[in-house]
Amino acid sequence: MANRTGSADLPLHSGQVPRWLADRMAKLGAVIAEAIVTTYGRDAFLARLAHPFWFQSFGAVMGMDWHSSGITTSVIGALKRGLRPLERELGLYVCGGRGRHSLKTPDELVAIGNRTGFDGAALARASRLVAKVDGAAVQDGFDLYLHGFIVAADGHWVVVQQGMHTDSKLARRYHWQSAGLESFVAAPHAAIEGAGQGEIINLTDIRAERARALQTGLLADLGPDRLLAEIARIEGRSLAPAAPEPPSAQLELLPHLVMPTHHDVRPKDVMLRRLHGALAAAADRGPEDFAELLLVPGIGARTVASLALVAEVVHGAPARFADPARFSMAHGGKDGHPFPVPLKVYDETIRVMKSAVLKAGLGATEEMEAIRRLDAESRRLERVATGPSFHEHIAQERRMSPTYGGRTVMDDAAEAAARAHRGGYRRAGA
Repeated sequence: MANRTGSADLPLHSGQVPRWLADRMAKLGAVIAEAIVTTYGRDAFLARLAHPFWFQSFGAVMGMDWHSSGITTSVIGALKRGLRPLERELGLYVCGGRGRHSLKTPDELVAIGNRTGFDGAALARASRLVAKVDGAAVQDGFDLYLHGFIVAADGHWVVVQQGMHTDSKLARRYHWQSAGLESFVAAPHAAIEGAGQGEIINLTDIRAERARALQTGLLADLGPDRLLAEIARIEGRSLAPAAPEPPSAQLELLPHLVMPTHHDVRPKDVMLRRLHGALAAAADRGPEDFAELLLVPGIGARTVASLALVAEVVHGAPARFADPARFSMAHGGKDGHPFPVPLKVYDETIRVMKSAVLKAGLGATEEMEAIRRLDAESRRLERVATGPSFHEHIAQERRMSPTYGGRTVMDDAAEAAARAHRGGYRRAGA
């Protein structure tokens, strides 16, 4: 049976990912996926996507707003674009997306099935059922608007879909995984992310088996007209609610990731000892394993620090993703928090990762092993490493931002305004 792995609050954010970031996210997302598949296999990558903490960290390391609902849309979109050229090589296919793209998922699955040989019609049915369960059987006040279906060539799959609650300005993300799935209607979720909204109707709960059976029986015995009349009669009078059943021990032990509404990254959002471990590992392993990078003025050592966090996304155990904000320290955020996206560092990270994956595919694993050593060294050094305070680290990143090619969406707006201003002067003088 699929396991529920946790929950999280995701504040709703509007706006679009700028092209300069979207293109890089597609490249970095694809090469991270390729590194995981090359090292651990396709099922390991699907399992990571089904883990809500890893998924949020994955988006944060790619420069998206570290806490927002927009990570879901941007990660699915980046994977869909980035993995398309690698579909046959990796045996991974990304379908669906936001809004009208989500409605095309069944047709995409059938088309891919016709090309690859798996049962696309069965997967299309699975896609519809998943959407129906989260849209109707789980009545928690969140309206679905995104549906991403990632399927492997062997038919194993993960679904990530998201709903919004406009009144509370929150989003809830739902994770499904085919591995171990025995039923679409009895506790099928790998995870549900979102804030508790009081009592909800969840007919997929294992304790709701009798309710599902009774609903089917009522419809058969009474017919729809009498059933609706009975519902109206009940709703017209006050009934004392039944005492809720106590939650299972499993649910009580599940971790809950609460993503705050504040845009800035604060000290409490980051496990500083782990950040110090990554920085120390970069300083320790960099000169030995990444000597060529360090010859590039101004960005070599900084790139190794980003690679240490990317290495953790590739190799880290699930318990290490409890603070997704830490992974925004690799490439900042498009809104300027915790600092502007360092485009030069970002491009160098992509270059190193691509080189490592390409050479590993040809049998030369030295670069992939160097990246793995970064992760191992980070975990070893975090027990003893010291470093700058959180605020000192952020201040240093902001000071160096011009050197690293730092950019935010505010820069885009300023450039657009300047172009409009110059255009206005030209028109006035014409």
